Amino acid sequence: MPTIRTRALHDANAAPIGAHAPKPTAVTAGLTEAALSIWAEGGVDTGIWECTPGVFTAARVGYSEICTILAGRVTIEVEGEAPEEFGPGDVMVMPSGWTGVWRVHEPLRKHYTTIDDRD
Repeated sequence: MPTIRTRALHDANAAPIGAHAPKPTAVTAGLTEAALSIWAEGGVDTGIWECTPGVFTAARVGYSEICTILAGRVTIEVEGEAPEEFGPGDVMVMPSGWTGVWRVHEPLRKHYTTIDDRD
């Protein structure tokens, strides 16, 4: 039987994840993001993502995302729903087809898992 290696990241709040780059869907000038994929296979990707304060639009097209906020605060706005604030320890699911606006109040870091639903 082949050995299956564990992939781990200790202290996800402090782990360096690389250089920030401009967020393509930013509404706020100067908003940047960075990400580190810890593991990806078979249409599943999991890792750490962070961004600076500001506003950006987001859409989950062809994939769903599950994330846990590690640090910072964000208000998520979805058309037809009341805005909802998330902070450290909160978990959210954005199913494929989801669209919304992220209002990041302070530097935000999350653990994410995306699941591709395209064949």
